[in-house]
Amino acid sequence: MLRCSDQSYYVGHTDDLESRLAEHETGATGGYTATRRPVQLVWFEEFPTREEAKVVEAQLKKWSRRMKEALIAGRIEELRLAARKDWASYRQRRALR
Repeated sequence: MLRCSDQSYYVGHTDDLESRLAEHETGATGGYTATRRPVQLVWFEEFPTREEAKVVEAQLKKWSRRMKEALIAGRIEELRLAARKDWASYRQRRALR
């Protein structure tokens, strides 16, 4: 997970973290981070397979800013509380449809 210069977060996966980070830092990748440089690596985790990494990437992209920041800081209890609040909010929105 990268923190961009506008304080937004970018989540992705790669087989070569150093190379991919360099691409984001130079703007070579284009896309989201190209106009939000410099970027800073704030969290990463290694996974046994690319498929597992993709699953986690998809989950993180749906997370609120609060949840991402709790993960980055290692505040697991806060992450759990934020997840419960996000779930309750989601259920309320669904009930209103």
